[in-house]
Amino acid sequence: MKVSLFITCLGDVFYPNVGKDMVELLERQGCEVDFPEDQTCCGQPAYNSGYHKDTKKAAKHMIKTFEEANAVVTPSGSCAGMLKEYPSLLKDEPKWKERAERVADKTYELTQFLYRILGITDTGATFNASATYHASCHMMRLLGEKEAPYKLLENVRGLELRDLQNKQDCCGFGGTFAVKMTSISEQMVDEKVEHIEETNADVLIGADSGCLMNIGGRIQRQNKSVEMMHIAQILNSREKV
Repeated sequence: MKVSLFITCLGDVFYPNVGKDMVELLERQGCEVDFPEDQTCCGQPAYNSGYHKDTKKAAKHMIKTFEEANAVVTPSGSCAGMLKEYPSLLKDEPKWKERAERVADKTYELTQFLYRILGITDTGATFNASATYHASCHMMRLLGEKEAPYKLLENVRGLELRDLQNKQDCCGFGGTFAVKMTSISEQMVDEKVEHIEETNADVLIGADSGCLMNIGGRIQRQNKSVEMMHIAQILNSREKV
């Protein structure tokens, strides 16, 4: 199956190795991966801040960039969720709404694509560590995907996955929320870090780079030793048992 990689802003700038792991992982499952070089930000920061007119410009550009793709796969439930908001954003422009719907219908977060579309539960990965998984808000609430990451992680050899208390709670990032509501965001991420520590896990796994950046930044400032890893890195790992 041919898929187009939507790397996202954070992946492009801060987590390029996640993109590499994602490509290797998809190719190992028999996919042909291409990378449309015209892709930009999906417009989510502007959208969440209420600048919908500016968001429409970004949305139309992304629609033109990906509308010929067979499938759009991204290492971010949050950004996948934004592409699925395009039809609502462009509802007053029928032609663009129709084009937006076609892109939205073939856009998937990585684990969602592996599990729901390719039918994969075991990527052949091995990772020797204890870990806990942070379920990001947009992936659960916008995409409605709660099962795929766990189905894939439970088949990683050597991985001891520990349950995270209040795993459904937001980490406090929320894009521009962390900037506009700093004090509230700080309390939320502190609570998340506290629950992560309670697991005594070596690694925190996440499927959204924004969450990993937020939680990881707080953990670093508190001089904690938990390692942050994107789920693509775990599912592509080939350690020896």
